[in-house]
Amino acid sequence: MQDHRRLGRELDLFDTDPLMGAGLPYWLPDGAVVRHTLEEYVRDAERRAGYRHVYSPVLGKRELYEISGHWSHYREDMYPAMRVGAEEVVLRPSLCPHHALIYRSRARSYRELPLRIAEVGAMYRAELSGVLGGLTRVRAIQLNDAHIFCTLDQAVEEARAALELIARAYADLGISAVRHRLSLPGEGGKYVADPELWQRATVLLRQVLDGAGVAYEEAEGEAAFYGPKIDVQIADAAGRESTLSTVQIDFHQPERFDLRYVGADGGRHRPVMVHRSVIGSVERAVAHLLDVHGGAFPAWLAPVQLLVLPVAEAQLAQAGALVAAAVADGLRAEAAGPERGSLGARVRDGRLVPYQAVIGEREAEAGLAALRLRDGRRVGAVPVAELVRRIGERVAGRGTGLWDESGAGCG
Repeated sequence: MQDHRRLGRELDLFDTDPLMGAGLPYWLPDGAVVRHTLEEYVRDAERRAGYRHVYSPVLGKRELYEISGHWSHYREDMYPAMRVGAEEVVLRPSLCPHHALIYRSRARSYRELPLRIAEVGAMYRAELSGVLGGLTRVRAIQLNDAHIFCTLDQAVEEARAALELIARAYADLGISAVRHRLSLPGEGGKYVADPELWQRATVLLRQVLDGAGVAYEEAEGEAAFYGPKIDVQIADAAGRESTLSTVQIDFHQPERFDLRYVGADGGRHRPVMVHRSVIGSVERAVAHLLDVHGGAFPAWLAPVQLLVLPVAEAQLAQAGALVAAAVADGLRAEAAGPERGSLGARVRDGRLVPYQAVIGEREAEAGLAALRLRDGRRVGAVPVAELVRRIGERVAGRGTGLWDESGAGCG
């Protein structure tokens, strides 16, 4: 069974230190590459889907979270307020109040809607030490979050499109949802007391799931405090289930923040707020990728994509040239020379790298490299320029395939 905590340390991806504190992992260079690549993938996918990206501060005044409802319904999971001069500020537990303020920072017209605002931003949860574990439960979270401000008529389609975006990302990452859950409120004072609000949002989310043809289960007591949500559930090798991605339709916060837009009739109308996260927290996403792939990330996500192996010192110059050409083409490439041991040992050490290019005397003289794939296939001797081009096309195409025998580079 894979353990992402063990793999993270063995592969030098992340670690922790008692002086930094429990639930506060730091990222090592290879882990930072995975995290950065994952964040850029999401930003690119969102940009193509019509999202505009923003940055917002990790602090907010206590009053902000009193308005949003976090202070009264979610305070146990928040850090205590800090007094700064005459003000009290709080490490944010969520990005949505900040995005609501960005929306209302200027007058909005129906012509601007749907307005899709996205951010990969930090948030903080006061998790108890007993539930912390590796990257799956942490106190400082990088969340892939977005909020769509739209008309009521647009809400179902926007939420459905968000589910499509999630499904596409899962395919590119080589992961699968075990089920979809419609999370509903339970008993107690944890939830906003507005039955009409809950009913309206629940009806719309059922329309989203039914329209998408997605089988789902309903679960009471799993909703956000302000509304129901669609949870996309994943499971690790031990069958432990968790939520990675979410889609929510929210009537509560637009009302709390008095959000408005000017309609075609010239009147002021309340927008609907669709919350949506494609990969959830970057930490949990990387933990799940480690569990699923055992460190053998899809080629586009791998810390090192091409490992060049000169058989002897006489081929070091050709290996260096291949690495330079690959790096110039945007690939993450390294050379592992004879100083690291025998060729067999270097091949074994690089077993998680998607592509290994071996350069012996014959290949060096002909401008070739013998390509081995991580899955055991041997492509054979390939001209260096073609090798770089085809790997580059495969990486740019994302997905989980390593090679296309037709020569298109994206099979």
